[in-house]
Amino acid sequence: MPNKALQPTPESGAAKLYVRPHVMHQLPISQTRQALGLLGWLLLTFAAAAVGGFASASAGAFYGELVRPSWAPPGWLFAPVWSVLYVLMGISAWLVWRVHGFAGAKSALLVFVFQLAANALWTWLFFVWRQGGLAFAEILLLWALIAATIGLFWRVSRLSAALLFPYLAWVSFASALTLSMWRLNPGPLG
Repeated sequence: MPNKALQPTPESGAAKLYVRPHVMHQLPISQTRQALGLLGWLLLTFAAAAVGGFASASAGAFYGELVRPSWAPPGWLFAPVWSVLYVLMGISAWLVWRVHGFAGAKSALLVFVFQLAANALWTWLFFVWRQGGLAFAEILLLWALIAATIGLFWRVSRLSAALLFPYLAWVSFASALTLSMWRLNPGPLG
């Protein structure tokens, strides 16, 4: 007699999902599908980076003109730090997707996508539209979305959540920097 705990459930809506008491898992997916999934999440993450990148095309010159606090990093540091963070973000989302697919982790992955959009928006607010106050308010929203993403990812994969801690730390630092630069540059940053 087959083990009832390993039978497909009608409410899962997919034959791939099997239930053990209180735990839902997806059957292993092929190496090819895993690789394509990773590529997809990395592409989505770097697409958000590109949207922000368009806004920061002349950011180096503008950043150099601003009065900065003594603890502000040099402009050249931002690109390598963000590159590493975007890779970690993409891998983190992929790990969640691997466990439950998009349908099974819809809330967590949608919050992740929303925080990507907020991430891209900050660069436009600060560097293109030069709205320091709005950029500061928006980065606080971004911080909250990242924290929510970590909480939702933690329920699925602690590793995926842990991969976002450096991102949260950097955005915490960037929040303080945004506030400081807005206060030091009331003219150029509205």
